[in-house]
Amino acid sequence: MVTITPTIRVQHEDFDLQAEVDHLSKGKPGIGAVVTFSGLCRDDGGTLAALELEHYPGMAEAEMTRIGKLAIERFGLLGLTAIHRYGKIAVGENIVLVVAAAPHRQAAFDGANFVMDFLKTAAPFWKKEHGKDGAAGDWVAAKDADDTARGKWK
Repeated sequence: MVTITPTIRVQHEDFDLQAEVDHLSKGKPGIGAVVTFSGLCRDDGGTLAALELEHYPGMAEAEMTRIGKLAIERFGLLGLTAIHRYGKIAVGENIVLVVAAAPHRQAAFDGANFVMDFLKTAAPFWKKEHGKDGAAGDWVAAKDADDTARGKWK
């Protein structure tokens, strides 16, 4: 039995979605489905210029790895990549990428969804808003909807 290890990165620089999909899936027999989720910095109704993302170095990667291993085991994934950026990220830029590969589509969809639901609630990342008016806003509070989404996986 082959052990699948998730690819986990926390980085300042942007990522290339297609390159990550290709790296995870090309030439790997058994993969019949690849699902991607790419989270972007949205403009929040036209008031936001950027988000500033911070993380707890070492702990963020460890938690992402733990979540990735759970997804691989639970959904029978044949590959998983999770990348989360930090630093100041402008509207329209990439924040997070999850790529899940599986023999069939439902496992890939469920694996990617599971990872995102847990990243939003368990991984130590924090977001601060920066307005178009130049003002630094508050740190963004956790949302009850994220906890509810995570709860569906119990």
